[in-house]
Amino acid sequence: MVITIEHLSYTYGVGTPFEKTAVDDVSLTIGSGEVVGVIGHTGSGKSTLIQHFNGLLRPTSGRVLLDGEDIWADKSKLRQVRFNVGLVFQYPEYQLFEETVYKDIAFGPTNMGLSKEEIDRRVRQAAEFSGLRPELLDKSPFELSGGQKRRAAIAGVIAMEPKILILDEPAAGLDPKGRTRILSQIQEYHRQTGNTILLVSHSMEDVANYADKVLVMNEARIFAYDTVENVFARSEELKAIRLSVPQVTNVFHRLREAGCPVPENVYTVGYAKRKLLAALQERGVVSRD
Repeated sequence: MVITIEHLSYTYGVGTPFEKTAVDDVSLTIGSGEVVGVIGHTGSGKSTLIQHFNGLLRPTSGRVLLDGEDIWADKSKLRQVRFNVGLVFQYPEYQLFEETVYKDIAFGPTNMGLSKEEIDRRVRQAAEFSGLRPELLDKSPFELSGGQKRRAAIAGVIAMEPKILILDEPAAGLDPKGRTRILSQIQEYHRQTGNTILLVSHSMEDVANYADKVLVMNEARIFAYDTVENVFARSEELKAIRLSVPQVTNVFHRLREAGCPVPENVYTVGYAKRKLLAALQERGVVSRD
């Protein structure tokens, strides 16, 4: 399932003293099966943009196409659009409300009119994708830890089996272990389903580690939309718009400036480790065994 945005603009408070254009003439295409990191400073327009993808906001001008069809052409189809494009807001655990975790995850599939058997299959599969142990399904969501609540909320969207999953800061507020666990489970979900994922994050490390492409928003417009390597190679330009690159990238830039023969375009710790070990092995500093 492919999302295409054509000359999309959105203005808050039209005709009032508070009028503000949050998205300004944006066009892009997100292909089926891609993992796209979405970054930008606060107020850049990224959160407003993603709310158009499943029809939570209607463009002031321009179009949102899902597999070539304008999602606003027939309002009766918007409900199906929202089943196909699942959006997990930042701190989604605040939206948990049912008596049990099972019922919370089942809420979306139940509204889809599915059979009890299909709902049960989806709930259990979504819980597994999200890393929730089966015994937690009968507990109240308010008995769970912060990380477990986050996983339960994400499972509630996954259970609707959207073709496109949008996550707004899914690891926000979690400790490093919880952050790694959530993002690893999202990565495994993508590996198993092949569905399109949009990952909105302030963490350049998260985007570098988990995304294939990066969409950079700045002042309501697209600043860049390209592969991880090509976007983070523009480190000075990113700094100019108050963004950064992964810390390991800065380390390698400093090493190169100091005359060390290390490679360019290093964005993850794992890749950096492999390159450094290879360089040290070539010089006989460490064994190849």
